[in-house]
Amino acid sequence: MSGNIVYIGIGSNLGNALQNVTEAINSLNRLPDTSVDKSSSFYRTAPVNATGDDYINAVARLVTGLAPDPLLDALWDIENRFGRKRPYKNAPRTLDLDILLYNRERILTDRLTIPHARLCERAFVLVPLAEIDPDIVIPEKEPLSTLLHRVSNQKIERI
Repeated sequence: MSGNIVYIGIGSNLGNALQNVTEAINSLNRLPDTSVDKSSSFYRTAPVNATGDDYINAVARLVTGLAPDPLLDALWDIENRFGRKRPYKNAPRTLDLDILLYNRERILTDRLTIPHARLCERAFVLVPLAEIDPDIVIPEKEPLSTLLHRVSNQKIERI
């Protein structure tokens, strides 16, 4: 297996969200040429710019041989298996899987923005990311400690 280091944001607020996130991590581990190297604790957070139940969030670190686009396709396949619907922006979801970081690459295509566009604005991503990799460097961004300080007013509860 080649060694692309990829961080995936995981979230769910429909159905059994805790089970959905747990099963999503297992699904990531079953992707071709991929293993889950590490995953964070689970966190409960309120929806951002949306309504609905609280989210269960986590971050997983993968080692994968998949290139970014095939990985994105695989993530969408997993979301679809979990019944993910996209009726409108920020709709509640059974499962949301986002590529947060892919190595230290900057990727900007019609399909992908890596680092993830809102990565540095959301405690539900930064806190679990810091848990599994406190020394991570986000390309062309400030140090993780500065980013965490900026989102410290966002409520997040480790469960």
